[in-house]
Amino acid sequence: MELVAGCYEQVLFGFAVRPEPAASGDHEQKWTSVADFTHHAHTASLSAVAVNSRFVVTGSKDETIHIYDMKKKVDHGALVHHNGTITCLKFHGNRHLISGAEDGLICVWDAKKWECLKSIKAHKGHVTFLSVHPSGKLALSVGTDRTLSKKVTMPSVSFLFCRTWNLVEGRSAFIKNIKQNAHIVEWSPRGEKYVVVILNKIDVYQLDTASVSGTVTNEKRVSSVTFLSESVLAVAGDEEVVRFFDCDSLTRLCEFKAHDNRIKDMFSFEIPEHHVIVTASSDGFIKMWKLKEDKRVPPSLLCEVKTNARLTCLGVWLDRATDTKESLPPAAEPSLVSKEESQINKKEAGNLVQEEERQSKPNMKKCDLTDDSNKPTKGNSLVSTKKRKTVEMLEKKKRKKKKIGVIQ
Repeated sequence: MELVAGCYEQVLFGFAVRPEPAASGDHEQKWTSVADFTHHAHTASLSAVAVNSRFVVTGSKDETIHIYDMKKKVDHGALVHHNGTITCLKFHGNRHLISGAEDGLICVWDAKKWECLKSIKAHKGHVTFLSVHPSGKLALSVGTDRTLSKKVTMPSVSFLFCRTWNLVEGRSAFIKNIKQNAHIVEWSPRGEKYVVVILNKIDVYQLDTASVSGTVTNEKRVSSVTFLSESVLAVAGDEEVVRFFDCDSLTRLCEFKAHDNRIKDMFSFEIPEHHVIVTASSDGFIKMWKLKEDKRVPPSLLCEVKTNARLTCLGVWLDRATDTKESLPPAAEPSLVSKEESQINKKEAGNLVQEEERQSKPNMKKCDLTDDSNKPTKGNSLVSTKKRKTVEMLEKKKRKKKKIGVIQ
């Protein structure tokens, strides 16, 4: 098992963690962590991380997505399709990666050949967050849209979209207007509900009606959410505390102090005998917590890692050679909104959706693994970091020789 975390200092950290032999008389098993790697591939702060059974991918403000092969522990190259900060990365299984960025695009990548299969113009503004339905057929995204904000009488208020995307056909399934700044969206494990986060409020939506079934409120602005079960949601914000909420009864189950500074990201998973939540904070610590069966009881600390960095994003790579089991129930088939609401949403979308569908036709050009240009080109390409640096060095030597020739 490997804890991976990105930071403002442009570095990706990797820490291998494993359980210690249980000592006699100990009620709780402890885990040890060992620094495995630090990688400085980006030229700006890291903004997103995602993992599957083999790869870790990172997104950055430098507009690139870097790929790391965790089996071989090598840099696998970079994807340079987007223009603007990479805001979100999500794997669906081992075959597909979905990325979102400030250019308003959602891209669906083949995680074997690293080709861009679809490039969808999702928002006229930034894509701020996306979440893939457990079935893999749908995705939710939230993002800014400055074009629509011009229609609002108050310029300081910006409309944001919550859109549902048909990933199979690469088109919008339905659009819902949200009049406040939503910045997180997340499906439940079975895909029967989803949550939309607006500052410190979490609206719970039912998929079959696409309407709010309830709202829970956090003390401060929410920075990360993760479902622990179909009904229990873990919430972290601009504070030291993590809270567990029941999305059905809309009650707070428990809370516990996890860090000494604001929590930036969380990740939950289940392995034999352990249901775990991992937290990363601006205080530089990554912490692993063992969840109790009764979520009204706060979890216990398994281990902690000090990075001495300002952490921004988090992931956990699980070596699938080990005996892991799914912590989430099987995904339900997505049932979209009612026919009447679908017609209303289509009217609201108007020519905007038609424009997006024209713009979203993917460029099916294959990844160029032999590109010798010294600058990555914007496109559906996988560029080797080592090759790029080598070419840059050769170009510098050529320029230096030319200067020497002129002086002589």
